[in-house]
Amino acid sequence: MKHSNLDVFPFCLGGSVFGWTADKQTSFRILDAYIDSGGNFIDTADSYSQWAPSNSGGESESILGEWLIARGIRDRLVIATKVGRKGDLTGLSKKVVQQAVEESLRRLRTDYIDLYYTHADDPSTPLEETLSVLDGLISAGKVRYIGASNITGPRLAEALEISRQSGFASYVAVQPPFNLMEREPFESDLAPVCEREGISCVPYFALAQGFLTGKYRRGAPAPASVRSAAAQAHGSTDRGQAVLRALDAVAAEHDTTLAAVALAWLRSQPHVIAPVASSKTPEQLNELIPGATLRLTENDVRRLDKVSRSATNTDSQTF
Repeated sequence: MKHSNLDVFPFCLGGSVFGWTADKQTSFRILDAYIDSGGNFIDTADSYSQWAPSNSGGESESILGEWLIARGIRDRLVIATKVGRKGDLTGLSKKVVQQAVEESLRRLRTDYIDLYYTHADDPSTPLEETLSVLDGLISAGKVRYIGASNITGPRLAEALEISRQSGFASYVAVQPPFNLMEREPFESDLAPVCEREGISCVPYFALAQGFLTGKYRRGAPAPASVRSAAAQAHGSTDRGQAVLRALDAVAAEHDTTLAAVALAWLRSQPHVIAPVASSKTPEQLNELIPGATLRLTENDVRRLDKVSRSATNTDSQTF
């Protein structure tokens, strides 16, 4: 990862399912399988998974923390978490960030966070205030590097300039939604700033909420999933079906899964260092892991680009 010494596996395991659609035991099995496959980059947030019944946020961090203690391999991993969208700790004020980081550290059972994202922009708090407190966390050794999720290009550029002028630590990574079906606004808004500033991209919704796994076909019964509505919406479009046909062809040529091809396509894009995707079971993870090493040909990338070029990000959800 540029502007850092973080050496990350080219597929980041998303932790949004831990404590939600994957219980503790299953989450441990998924994490074990990911590590056994060579992975070292795990993404969570203090708000995961507050949307599940009886949850209040922090469940994913807590499960990950228990697993870290049980396995004793903290120093081998790059752990990313986020601040700013937990129900009782929203926004990016100094008070919120200072309290949130302590709670995340406690749940994660660690004394430092490798990559700490602002989960969403907070226009009500001056960027100087947010960057100052984040810089203090780095100076205190509680955070190694900082990133920004769900931020626009202009705000990212403004934040980077403030960091330069004030001597604060700068964002080294962004985490936007980006995939074959949802290419905007990353490509037109954030990508130019990433190019100019050398910022790494760690995109979420890498599989378009499951659609790019190929399990959501027009006229076929949709699998039971909490995100099936979004995936079915993609599947109802001609463009979506064209993307699936292209994925089918490329996957067949490489004897791999559609999900692996979709992740490999992301890895082929400028600035992307590790797409984020989650798995409800170790078996599902097996479909994703090949995407970390699969090398697409130039023709493969052009074929996928052609069918997806007109895709726009019409999904207002964020993670």
